[in-house]
Amino acid sequence: MTETAIGSTAVENSGAQSKSQQAYAAVKGRIVEGTYSPGYRLVLAKIAEDLGFSVVPVREAIRRLEAEGLVKFERNVGATVSGIDPTEYLYTMQTLSIVEGAATALSAPLIDSVAIARARAVNEEMRECLEHFDPVRFTTLNQDFHSVLFEHCPNPHILDLVHRGWNRLASIRSSTFRFVPGRAQESVQEHEALLQLIEGAADSDTIEKAARQHRAATLDAYLAQAKQ
Repeated sequence: MTETAIGSTAVENSGAQSKSQQAYAAVKGRIVEGTYSPGYRLVLAKIAEDLGFSVVPVREAIRRLEAEGLVKFERNVGATVSGIDPTEYLYTMQTLSIVEGAATALSAPLIDSVAIARARAVNEEMRECLEHFDPVRFTTLNQDFHSVLFEHCPNPHILDLVHRGWNRLASIRSSTFRFVPGRAQESVQEHEALLQLIEGAADSDTIEKAARQHRAATLDAYLAQAKQ
């Protein structure tokens, strides 16, 4: 193969990867925001047409989302958006409460006043969101808030587990607080309590316990509602 041909192939591969990443971000975004709800059939040709791509990068994006658990393939149906049954939700939230609690505790000494201010500003947006409750926006802000608290975690393995947990919940993020709207106000109050613990340089065990209880409370509220 000539040098020109090799260069051309490299450019094509780079372009394909870029389109695959764009397709992944677009489809995942629609799943997270609730446009593609659990059970929604993902027609590759239609998505490709909407994005102005060929089917190839869309298929690659769907495979990636399947690996993350956001999409599943059903015989005679094709690719659909995954839902999370109560048992799967239970296991995911239990795991996330442990790993996110640890990540938050490890991050705490590294969270400066700028990050605290950013988290508090997000929490204030969540408080304002309560007046005319928008569960999709609230859950997006909720992730933004928690990201500030765990993103400084110096242990990349724990941080990876946290991100995996959030990804597994992505398909129902738009509906979590829709099922338990009363939990939203409590969540905002618990966020402020967490920030005060971090500002006051509380010990890591106290911060980890508070973060875990905060996550567990949402799980308990969700499961209680599911039983009704």
